[in-house]
Amino acid sequence: MPGSPARGAAVGGGPRVLRKTWTELLAGRVKKQKYDPEREQKLKDSALKLLRYHQNMHDLLLEAEVPQCKKLRLSELIDCGGAEASSDPSTPFIRSAFRDQASRLGVPVGVLSARVFAHSVQQVCVEPSHPVLLSPEQSERLSSLLVSAQRLLAHNMFSRLTFCQELWKAQNSLLLEAVWRLHTHHVVSLQELLQSHPDTEAMTTWLFRNLRFLCELIGASCPSSDTVEAMLSGLVQLLISWGFQGSSDPRRLLESEKIEKMPQVAADVLQRMLAFSLDTLDADSQTTLDHQAVSGWITVYSGRTCCGMIAADSLKSFLSHALTQILTHKPVLKVSDAIQMQKEWSFAKTPHLLIDLYCRVFVTLGPEESIGHLQEVLELQEVNWQHVLSCVSTLVVCFSEAQQLIKDWVASLMARAFESYHLDSMVTAFLIVRQATLEGPYVFPSYADWFKESFGSSHGYHSCSKKTLVFLFKFLSDLVPWEAPRHMQVHIFHPPLVPSKYHSLLTDYISLAKTRLADLKVSLENVGLYEDLSSTGDIAERESQAVQDVKKAIMVFEQTGKIPMPVLEASIFRRPYYLSHFLPALLAPRVLPEVPDSRVAFIETLKRADKIPPSSYSAYRQACATAGDKQPDNTTSGQRTETNCAERPLGLLTAALEELRALMTDPTQYSVISAQVAVVSERLNAALGHRNDDDVSLRRSKIQLSVLLPTLQSQDQGVVDLLLTAFCQNLMAACSFVPPERQSSWAVLFVRTLCGHMLLPAVLTRLCQLLRHQGPNLSAPHVLGLAALAVHLGECRSTLPEVDPGVLAPPSSLCVPDFLNSLLTCHTRDSLLFCMKFCTAAISYCLCKFSAQPSASLHNCLSPGLIQKFQFIVLRLFPEARAPCSPEHTARIPWKLLYLPSADWPRAALSLWRWSSFQELLKEEEFHLTYRDWIQLELEIQPEADALSGTERSYNHSEDSDLVLGGRTGNEDLLSRLQEMAMDLELDQGSAVPRGCSTPESHFLFRVFRGRLQALARPGSMATSLRRQQELLICKRLLLRLPPSVLVGSPQAGQPVSPNCEEFFNLVTSGLRNICCHGSVLTYDLTIHFFRGLLNVCLRSQDPALVANRTLAECQTKCPMILTSALLWWSSLEPVLCSQWKKCYQSTLPQELQRLQEARKFASNFASDSAAPAPSPAWISAAALYFATREAGRENVTTHLKRLDCEREELLITLLFFSLMGLLSSYLTQRDTAEYQKAVDICAEVLACLERRKVSWLMLFQLAETDAKLGHLLLLAPDQHTRLLPLAFYSLLSCFSDGTTVREAAFLHVAVDMYLKLVQLFVDGETRIVLPQASRSISELQDSPVQLITKARSFLLQLIPQCPRQCFSNMTELLAGRGDCDPEVSNALQQRQQAGPSFDLSQEPHLF
Repeated sequence: MPGSPARGAAVGGGPRVLRKTWTELLAGRVKKQKYDPEREQKLKDSALKLLRYHQNMHDLLLEAEVPQCKKLRLSELIDCGGAEASSDPSTPFIRSAFRDQASRLGVPVGVLSARVFAHSVQQVCVEPSHPVLLSPEQSERLSSLLVSAQRLLAHNMFSRLTFCQELWKAQNSLLLEAVWRLHTHHVVSLQELLQSHPDTEAMTTWLFRNLRFLCELIGASCPSSDTVEAMLSGLVQLLISWGFQGSSDPRRLLESEKIEKMPQVAADVLQRMLAFSLDTLDADSQTTLDHQAVSGWITVYSGRTCCGMIAADSLKSFLSHALTQILTHKPVLKVSDAIQMQKEWSFAKTPHLLIDLYCRVFVTLGPEESIGHLQEVLELQEVNWQHVLSCVSTLVVCFSEAQQLIKDWVASLMARAFESYHLDSMVTAFLIVRQATLEGPYVFPSYADWFKESFGSSHGYHSCSKKTLVFLFKFLSDLVPWEAPRHMQVHIFHPPLVPSKYHSLLTDYISLAKTRLADLKVSLENVGLYEDLSSTGDIAERESQAVQDVKKAIMVFEQTGKIPMPVLEASIFRRPYYLSHFLPALLAPRVLPEVPDSRVAFIETLKRADKIPPSSYSAYRQACATAGDKQPDNTTSGQRTETNCAERPLGLLTAALEELRALMTDPTQYSVISAQVAVVSERLNAALGHRNDDDVSLRRSKIQLSVLLPTLQSQDQGVVDLLLTAFCQNLMAACSFVPPERQSSWAVLFVRTLCGHMLLPAVLTRLCQLLRHQGPNLSAPHVLGLAALAVHLGECRSTLPEVDPGVLAPPSSLCVPDFLNSLLTCHTRDSLLFCMKFCTAAISYCLCKFSAQPSASLHNCLSPGLIQKFQFIVLRLFPEARAPCSPEHTARIPWKLLYLPSADWPRAALSLWRWSSFQELLKEEEFHLTYRDWIQLELEIQPEADALSGTERSYNHSEDSDLVLGGRTGNEDLLSRLQEMAMDLELDQGSAVPRGCSTPESHFLFRVFRGRLQALARPGSMATSLRRQQELLICKRLLLRLPPSVLVGSPQAGQPVSPNCEEFFNLVTSGLRNICCHGSVLTYDLTIHFFRGLLNVCLRSQDPALVANRTLAECQTKCPMILTSALLWWSSLEPVLCSQWKKCYQSTLPQELQRLQEARKFASNFASDSAAPAPSPAWISAAALYFATREAGRENVTTHLKRLDCEREELLITLLFFSLMGLLSSYLTQRDTAEYQKAVDICAEVLACLERRKVSWLMLFQLAETDAKLGHLLLLAPDQHTRLLPLAFYSLLSCFSDGTTVREAAFLHVAVDMYLKLVQLFVDGETRIVLPQASRSISELQDSPVQLITKARSFLLQLIPQCPRQCFSNMTELLAGRGDCDPEVSNALQQRQQAGPSFDLSQEPHLF
C-alpha cells in the first residue's frame, strides 16, 4: 500500500524488513486466484488486439526473418515456407495483421500488402554501396521480405500489379539486383515489372544504365562475381527471348500479345548496349570504366551464354541483327575515305575487343552464313566501311574456310559488275580484295597476284567487249585521286591484257597514274627489284630499298648459285635503277674478308657476266683496298648506327613476343591471341626491313640448302632464334594449362607468320643446324617445341616450296616434312636417342592435336619416314615392345608425360607405342616399316658408337627382322612364304636320315644348358640369382637363333611318331618360367619358335596329326606353360598355324590345336547369351577366359564375367589361380594404375562368384606338386609368384572377409600360414621388389608391405576369438619354428587353443 513502510525500512527504530520481489507478488496473486481458461483466452485476444492496432507493418515485414529454416532438420526444411508455414509462428500473425489493418482502412488486403512490401523494398535499397548490387546486410533483409511475400502470395494476399506500380515510384533508388531477386524468387516476374512501367522510354533508359553498371563488374575481382555473371546471363537471355521471338512458337506469339511493348523494349536495350560498345571502341580509350563495361558486354555474344535457354532461331536472329547493327553503325565514311584509310583497318590494328565481338558472332552463325549476311547488308543499306572491312580481315584470319568463301564472293561481284556494269559491285570487290590481301599471302593471295589473275589474260573479266574495257579503265581512272601508290604501281607493272586496237585506253590510264605518282613524288624507276607492290607500308627511300634488294639477291644467290632473274632483268630493262642504285649499294666499299664470302662471290659472278661496268668494278676494288686506313672511326660509328637501327625493331619484336607468351597463361584471353600474332607479324616485317615473301619467283621456287654446312647471317640467325625460342616457350606455357587439342589456333597463326616472310629459308637452315648437328644437346622444352613446329610446318606443306638439301638430296627435291625427317639420323647412340625423343614428341603432339580430325590430316603433318624411324628405334631399344600390345596399355596419352618438368622419354615412347591411336595409324600401308627400310636404317648405324653391344645387336637383328617381316605389319602371306623356305632348307639337310631312324635323343646344347644352370641352382646371394637369370636369357637367345626343330627334337627309334621334347620341357619348367614377364606364359618369340619346330617335325612324320596331338597332350602334364602361352598369343599364332597346316595337308587342324581354338572362341563369346559350354580340360578354358577378360576394358570386366555362376567348379578354381598370377604380375611390373585395378577387379569378381556358390578356394594357397587335381598349376607359376601368394591373399582381404569361406574350419589355418609367410617375406626383404619402382598413382592404390602386414594382423586378432576350437587342432605344428615372427598372434592362438570348452564361442552363430 502507498504510504506503508517498505520492506526493509526501520519501523519504530526496530530491525529492517525486506521488500517482496515482483515474482513473489505475482506468485502470491496466482495462489489467491483460480485458473480460468476463458479469462486466459480473453487476455490473449486483448494482447493481440493491442499489438495489431499499434503495429507498424513496414517494421513487421523487416522483422520477419527466416532463421527457422537454418536450424531445422531436412524433413522440416522441406516444409519450411509451405502453404501453411506452420514452422514459422510469425506467418499467421502477419496475415492476421494485414487483414485487420486492411479492414480498418477499407482497402483490399492484397493492395495493402503490396504497398507495404514495395515501401519495404525501397527502404532496403536506400543508401546502396553499389549502383546495381546489394550489400550483404541489404541482401539479408531482402531475403526476409521475399519469404514473407512468397507466403502472402500462397494465400492470395498480395497484388502483383499494385506492387509493380508502387515500386516504380522510387525508380531512381531501385537496385537491379533487388529486381532480379524478385524475378528469380517468383514474387513478380521481370516481364510484369517492366510491363507495368508507365513510361517506356524511362524504363528503357533505366535498364540500359543498370546493364552498363553491371557489365563493369564482369571480369573484375569482386566477391559477387558469380552473382553478377548469373544476372547478366539471365537478363540477356530474357531480352533476347522477348526481342527476337521465333514466329514458329505459338506460345511466344501468345505471350507477345499479352506483353505488347516488351519486344520493342528488349530490342531497344540490346541496340543501345551495342551502340554504346561500338562508340566506346571507336573512341579508343582502354582505361575508362566504359571500356571495362564494353569488355563485359561482349561476353554475351556467344552460344554458351544462351545455350539451351532460348530457341536457336531466336539466338541466330539476335546475332544477325547485331551483325547488321555493327556493319551499319554511323555510316559516315565514303568509299573514297575507305580507299585511302583501308590500310589502317587491318586485323593487327583493329581493337581486340571488336575482333572478339566479330569472332563470337561468327562462331555461332558460321562463316558461310556470316558472309551471306554481310553481302545482303552491303546490297541494301549504307554501311560503316571501317567495320565492314575489319570484319573481312577477321574472317580471313580466324576462319580458314572463310578464305575460299571470300574468293567466291569476290568472283561473283566481279562477274556481276562486268555483266551489268554495276559500279557498286566493282567497288565492293576491290575493297574486299585489298582488305584481305593486307593480312599476308598465306591468308589471301597478294593484290598483285589477284590483279594479274583477274585481268592479265584473255580470259579476264574485261575481255568480253570494248564496253567492258572502257568500264574497267574508267573505274581505275576514277580511283587515281585516292589510290595508294602501291596499287597504282601494281596496275602499271602488271597491266590488264588489252587488244592492240584498244591500247590507247591502257596508255591513257598509265599516263594518268604516272602523273599522280609524280605528284606524290614516287618514281617508277626507283621501285626495288624485290619490292612488295602489295605492301601497305610506306615506300622506302631509294637507297634503303636498294640495300634490301642487294641482301635479297645475295640470299637467293647463296641458295641457287646463279644470278637471280630479277637482277638480270633489271640489268637489261631497268638500267637506270640498276646502275644508279643497285650497283652502288652492292659495290659499297668495305674491308674484304680473307676467305671470300657470298657477297664477293656474287660480285665476281656479275663481273664475269659483264653486268658490272669495268670502271665501277675498278673503283670498287680501289676503295676496298683503302677502306682499312679509314676504318677505325667511320666504321665503328657506322656499325654503332647500324646496330642501333637493328636493335630497335628487334626490341619491338621481342616485346610483342613476350606479350603473346603472357596471353598463353590466361585462358580468358584466347580471343586476343589472333590479334597479337598479327602484331608479331607486323613487328617481324619491320625487323626484317619489310622483306615480305610476296615475290612470286621466290615463293614458288625451290629452297636450296647445304645440309652438310648450313650457314646463316648473324641478323637472320638472331631473328630466327628469337622466334623459335618464343614458339617453344609459348607451347610449354599453353600446355601447362590445357592439352594441345583444346588450345587455340595460335600455333597455326605463328607458323603462318614464319612462312609468310622471306624468313622460311633461314628457319629451315636453323632447323638443320639444330636437328642434324646439335640435336643431342637440346633440352626437353626445345625438343617439344621444335617437334610441334615440324608438325605445323607439315600442316602448311601445300603452300610451302620444296627443299633441295644439296648433296644428300634424292633425285627429286623434298617437301618440308620429308626434309625435316631427313635431318634426323641414327648413326650414333646420342643421335639415336635424340631421334627417339623428337619422333615421340612429334607423333604424340600430332595425334593429340588432330585427334578429332580425319586421318588425312595426319598424313599431311607427319612424314612416313618419321613414323618408320620411330618403329625402328622402339623395336631396337625396348624388347617389351616386340610383344603384341595388350588393350589395357592403350589408354595413356603420351603427351602428358612430356611437357612435365622431368620428361620421361622411354616411358613416353612406350606409351605412344601402345596407344590405340598410334596402333591404328600403323595399319595404314604408307606407314609400314618394310624390310628394306629396316635394312637401310640398320646399315646407317656405326657399330663402334651403337647403343647396343655386339651380342644385343646380333640378337636384335634376328628379332627385329622377324617382326618386320612377320606379324607387326600383318603380312601373313610373306611370313608363311619365309617359313616354307626355312622348312625346305631343313628338309634338304635332313633328307639323308630315313624316317624313323635312330638319332640322338636331344640336342647337345641342352646338356650344356643343364650343366651351366645346375652350377647356379644352389640358393645363394642376389648376385647368384641375377647370374642365373642372365644365363637363362643367353639360353633363350641361343635357342631362338637355332632352327626351331631343335626345341622338339627328332623322332625316336621305335616310336616314329613321338618327338623328343623332354629337354625343352625341363628347361621351361625349371628355368624359363622364372624369367617370364607375363606371369603364366612364355614370350611370343619363344612360343612361335616351338610351334614352328612342331610343324617341322610333323612334316617329317608319317602321321602329322598324331604327332601334333601327342606332343600337345604331353604338354598338358609336363609343360602346360606352352599351352597357356599359345592361348595368350593365339591371335598372332593362329594365322601362321592354319596357313602352314592347310598348305601342307589340305585338312583341318589337329584335335589338340582345335581344342585351343575352341577354348579361345569360348572365351571370346563368354559374355554373349549364345556362348558354347567350356571345352575340356577346364584349366585350359579358364586360362583362355582369363586372357580374354584381361583384354577387355576395366569397365567391361563385370559384364564379361556375368555367366560365371553357370560354370563348373574346377573352371572357377583355376580361373582364380590365373587371376592371382595376373594380380602378382601387376604388382611386379608396376606398369600403370589401370592394369593393377583391373587385376583386382577380376579377382574380386571370381571370388564373389565362388562365395555365392559356397565353393572353397583355399586349396590354391596350399598347392603341392603331389596334388592330382591342381598340382600341375604350380608348373604355370614362376617361383617368385608362388612365394608372393601371401601378398595376394591379404591384398584381396576386403573381397572375402565377410564371405562363407571365412567360416570354414580350414580358413584359420590358411590365414595364419599366409600371415607368417608374409611376415617372413618382409623380413627377408622380398617385399622390396613390389613397390620401389611403383609410380605414384599405383602406390596410392595399393598398400605398402607394412600397411598390409598391419591390416592382416588386425584381421587375425579379430578372427581368432570367433573361431571354434576345432580350428586350432594343427596350430602347434603350424607355429613350430615360426612363433617368433609375431609373438602377439602366436600367444592369441595358443591361448585360444588351450581354452576350456566354456570358452567356445561357436555357439553364437550370429557372430559368424
